[in-house]
Amino acid sequence: MKMRVGFGYDVHKLQEGKKLMLGGVVIENSPLGVVGHSDADVLIHAIIDALLGAANLRDIGFQYPDTDDKYKGIDSKLLLKDTLFKIKAKGYKIENIDSTISLQSPKISSYIPKMKEVLAQVLDVDIEDVSVKATTTEHLGFEGRKEGVSAYSVCLLSKE
Repeated sequence: MKMRVGFGYDVHKLQEGKKLMLGGVVIENSPLGVVGHSDADVLIHAIIDALLGAANLRDIGFQYPDTDDKYKGIDSKLLLKDTLFKIKAKGYKIENIDSTISLQSPKISSYIPKMKEVLAQVLDVDIEDVSVKATTTEHLGFEGRKEGVSAYSVCLLSKE
């Protein structure tokens, strides 16, 4: 059995008047939301990059360029589902995903179970194979100043 690890990272600017979408879930208690070409879901984008990297399919910008209007405002869950199709076409299976969201505020721990549920459903994996964590930067950097949000993800793929 062949095993491959992938790593993903994404960042988006925060702005008033936008919705905050993380892991396919709208964070209702946030005065700031994400700015991007798609729905700017940093968690899903980091997961996509991890999956694409593990399958040696380049990155999210190559597969779903922000210069293509068909991706303008798109639900990132659709991109994640397409990524799953691409990695399965190469014979890979998701073993697990581990992710961390870095955001000063709002506190999002109560949303994590729903994010895990949504991600597991889209990726057709057991919820126990999807880990989502959240952290702050103790008021340091762009996340600490509430200028942006970032996410990191690693995945393990297998191939018979």
